[in-house]
Amino acid sequence: MLLLSTRSLDSTLPPAKIAPNLSMQPQDSTTKPSPCQYTTGKVLGRGTYATVKEAFDKETGDVYACKIINKHLMRGREYLVRNELDVLNKISRSHPNIVTLEDYFESKHNIYLCFGLCNGGELFDRIGSWSHFYEADAAALVRTILTTLNYIHASGIVHGDLKPENLLFQSKGESTEIMITDFGLSGILDEKMSLLTGVCGTPGYMAPEIFSKKGHSKPVDIWAVGVIAYYMLVGHPPFDRSTARLEQAAILSGDLQFDTAEWAPVSMTARDFVRACLTTDPARRPTAEQALKHAWLSSKTPCFVPDLFDPDGGPTDLLLHLKEMFRVQTKLICASNRHSSVTVPRIPNKCISNPSSHCRSSQGARPDLASELGAPSQ
Repeated sequence: MLLLSTRSLDSTLPPAKIAPNLSMQPQDSTTKPSPCQYTTGKVLGRGTYATVKEAFDKETGDVYACKIINKHLMRGREYLVRNELDVLNKISRSHPNIVTLEDYFESKHNIYLCFGLCNGGELFDRIGSWSHFYEADAAALVRTILTTLNYIHASGIVHGDLKPENLLFQSKGESTEIMITDFGLSGILDEKMSLLTGVCGTPGYMAPEIFSKKGHSKPVDIWAVGVIAYYMLVGHPPFDRSTARLEQAAILSGDLQFDTAEWAPVSMTARDFVRACLTTDPARRPTAEQALKHAWLSSKTPCFVPDLFDPDGGPTDLLLHLKEMFRVQTKLICASNRHSSVTVPRIPNKCISNPSSHCRSSQGARPDLASELGAPSQ
């Protein structure tokens, strides 16, 4: 089920400061390749510059999600790969709810990034498969997302593209964890760079300060959490309008519509949380740490509106309404192309240098069977 476009507006972030020793250049025919240790299975996803496939380790049988990045298509935009690897080197393997970078290597025409496989489904696909969904379930998911985001922000990183498609469940088990994935548009903040510039993210989840191009930072992720929470509670995004121009105007003005009918089953505490996250002024938006202290997430007693048809006064099940709204959103997305990608400005290529601190790949390793990994055609 596709609820919002999975395509993102690519960022104009500067080249990363640390990245694995990958050339990002097509290799000449004299380079001696190393044997490839993986074979691939089904396609898990496709993007503008990459394909994601299952990858099976020939020796161990372990299964990964392999992101295959076409060097030719990425020419002039290599900094996006450098940036993603830089971010992953900093936080991958250090938090249970962040996707893990397990390996990387390159062939003549492609870069390969192997991640821990998350096959439990995207956020809203998973919710739609459940037998019920209460407000407390939404709060629990948002709490996990914010706890992970708090760690990411404490590491000096802005995710920049939080959306349901980048929130995956690790497995299909009932007690599985939700994972934050896709750091391709993330940015690293330090003493020299306290604000990021350029347009990045997916339109419906982008904060006002991104559109205004005045520089942005960690608060853009809190805004995205507010959009996700709104969507999770009533089944559609808060600023969904008939055109991209109207959508952007609604975001810039903070035109939130808490329709009485559809919000009736949702507590006032939840609404207050969403409003706080969707504050147009980033300076007044709560940090991840502050948001976690909001009553909707911190109260020992779950917030809910009693079900009028439950004699015991139990919480209202939101799932039936959500499923119907999810279907409507899917039809709208299929009929519209206004969430298409924006082409990233090309910049002069600079080779990636400095080896990764934890990945297995050795310098110059190139598989001799690139086609076995489904290398995208040029």
